[in-house]
Amino acid sequence: YGYCYRCSFNLSYPDCDYECLKYLEEEVLRKTAPAEDVAAIFAEPIQGEGGYIVPPPGYFKVLKKICERYGILFVCDEIQSGMGRTGRMFGIEHWSVIPDIICIAKGVASGIPLGATIARSSMMDWPPGSHASTFGGNPIGCQSALTTINLLEGGLIENARRQGDYLMRLFKELKKRYGVIGDVRGKGLMVGVEIVLDPVKKTEAPSKRNGIIQECFQNGLLCLGAGKTGVRFSPPLIVSKTQIEKAVAIFEKSLRKVFKF
Repeated sequence: YGYCYRCSFNLSYPDCDYECLKYLEEEVLRKTAPAEDVAAIFAEPIQGEGGYIVPPPGYFKVLKKICERYGILFVCDEIQSGMGRTGRMFGIEHWSVIPDIICIAKGVASGIPLGATIARSSMMDWPPGSHASTFGGNPIGCQSALTTINLLEGGLIENARRQGDYLMRLFKELKKRYGVIGDVRGKGLMVGVEIVLDPVKKTEAPSKRNGIIQECFQNGLLCLGAGKTGVRFSPPLIVSKTQIEKAVAIFEKSLRKVFKF
């Protein structure tokens, strides 16, 4: 994955020329898992549990071209990044790429259990009886999804973009003051802050990260870890500017206490 802050090849974008994807094509698809045996490549537009990692511009366009070159389907996992979370309906829109298949769930029905697979009609137009699901098409879940989509298109996606930009700006200002904030990344209201012991060596600090999360909880802010040393911020799409300011203030207070600044 295009994790530029901790590049596996010790390179920097854009000079790297997508070395990570060259490795995928030249080492994986040609030597390890032959391309003719690969049906699809799955990827999150923004890696969720891995640390809220945002790949560089152009990353998915290059990946899509690799998939097309070998007849491999590109499947986009939008479980976390979809449904307005990033300030677009789907996270992959930030890279102007159209996947072959999109997977959505979680936010699509505002807490009511529902998932869906979206694909090109050439892949999804099946004869009657070809596919069935015992619990598929639940009317409550489907109505919840329709209502959610109406709310998203009615202003919540725009709010996620606007408030997310503000949240990113506040965290980047904190990064300038605290060297232990190694990286700030994200899109919309899907923002990750990576905690390190040393900004030059980028030494991972999982125990400090965990301490900050616990301290935030004690002060009324719920946040979760992501990856080995990241803190994720994914507030509700209705979040206000005032609430964001309060959250960042609590985070700063907690960070100062854990690191004894």
